[in-house]
Amino acid sequence: MSAQRGAPEVDAIVVGSGPNGLAAAVTLARAGLSVRVYEKNASVGGGAATAELTLPGFHHDVCSAVHPLALASEFFQRFGLADRIDLVVPEVSYGHPLPGGTAGLAYRSLTRTAAELGKDGPAWNRLFAPLVAHADRVAEFTGAQLLRLPRHPATALRFGLRSLEQGSPLWNLRFSGETAPALLTGVSAHTIRALPSIATAGAGLTLATYAHAGGWPIPVGGSGAIVTALVDDLLAHGGEIVTSTEVRRLSDLPTARVVMLDLTPRALLRLAEGELPAAYARRLRAFRYGNGVAKVDFALSDPVPWRAAGLRAAGTVHVGGTRAQIRRAENTVARGQHAEEPYVLVSQPSGIDPSRAPAGRHTLWAYTHVPCGSNIDQTEAIVRQIERFAPGFRDTILAKASRTATELEQHNPNYVSGDISAGEVSMSQLLRRPVLSPDPWRTPVAGVYLCSSSTPPGPGVHGLAGWHAALSALRHDLGVHTAPGLSPVAPRQTDQERTDRHERTRHEPNQEQETLWP
Repeated sequence: MSAQRGAPEVDAIVVGSGPNGLAAAVTLARAGLSVRVYEKNASVGGGAATAELTLPGFHHDVCSAVHPLALASEFFQRFGLADRIDLVVPEVSYGHPLPGGTAGLAYRSLTRTAAELGKDGPAWNRLFAPLVAHADRVAEFTGAQLLRLPRHPATALRFGLRSLEQGSPLWNLRFSGETAPALLTGVSAHTIRALPSIATAGAGLTLATYAHAGGWPIPVGGSGAIVTALVDDLLAHGGEIVTSTEVRRLSDLPTARVVMLDLTPRALLRLAEGELPAAYARRLRAFRYGNGVAKVDFALSDPVPWRAAGLRAAGTVHVGGTRAQIRRAENTVARGQHAEEPYVLVSQPSGIDPSRAPAGRHTLWAYTHVPCGSNIDQTEAIVRQIERFAPGFRDTILAKASRTATELEQHNPNYVSGDISAGEVSMSQLLRRPVLSPDPWRTPVAGVYLCSSSTPPGPGVHGLAGWHAALSALRHDLGVHTAPGLSPVAPRQTDQERTDRHERTRHEPNQEQETLWP
């Protein structure tokens, strides 16, 4: 295994340069270690990249566009992401058009949201007020491994009871109208699973809590700005990145003390063939991948002409109609079929970030859920569904670029059969992601760690999986027992200072830094 044979050429190797891989690399480099990142593609970023996909001057986010976790993630908080890049937070975190030309709007203000929900406003407030008041505790609970005892059990209990309610056939008891349940269903459907379920309810409650607690930020210039900040920090602390290099076997890598894999369990089985214990390999083979997405990017001549004017201020719009209609669409996909009236996630970042498109023009990001491995282009289905709530939308389209679920996997192998979550988001797989273990990032192969969305806390641009994996590697294999500082104000190190600090941290933990989690 490359992490053990001979004298190491580098302290740490990271395979994959998505946000989690880069978070692991930054954390290790900040600990004074030499770090090298290998990326299969010619550019870095994985699911957080920005490119001209339609016409010159139109900058589209390749996968993720809106980042509810950018402010809530403990890793990004420690990293000081909001101090490194410009984040615009829309007043309306997300909106939900309904038949008849009305819409539900989730403002950053919980009070305003409840006030506009009419008779269901008090119920919405009772559902979210205890969570929003302790959003940091919700983030701590949901951003860690579920097997850990929560630091704030009362918040975890409130969250759990609400997830049980909204994840069961009782999900309509709290509400009497159409708007509030549709608004919550739209955010819960991000998980690409049948509705209702505890996992979808938990995801929806988490995202909606962040919507009211701090908002859902959009990076100025595109999601690639997040990657640029991570790359700049890595390079500033001595790390290096090698692109256009596919790793086929662990044995192909240079010698290193640890190897961090921002890859799926399926990829680990291939890279470490013959090196994994049989029982562990069986558990990896049993890891399930979920249904996928099909994505379309549009260059527009004008903003989306939503019938409900309030949607024009929303950073994200969940298109699909009533709770019952979205449930029908998502459950159709769960049965392996394409929905006739699909659930569609939509974002028009150019409305709050003019740098995304030429003056007066707009970019639109949209994807819908499809059965795993689908090779059917969903452009027409998406256009038809948006047009249902925004008559005249079709006439604004200047150009479009689409990717089927299978094409998304070709671009990023972590999206197995189009599964952008890198593994089904079910309760069982949130507990065993990818295996049931107190340290699921650590594999049985000495010095090898998984740090992708296939590990806790799961999908999203948060860097937490990479950060947790790096902390585990520091503790178990690198002799470093303190968590390195990640703040942007931390001084940059010279090569000699980095070498000296590396030797110290192997033997004398820095008492000024936070002790690693046990």
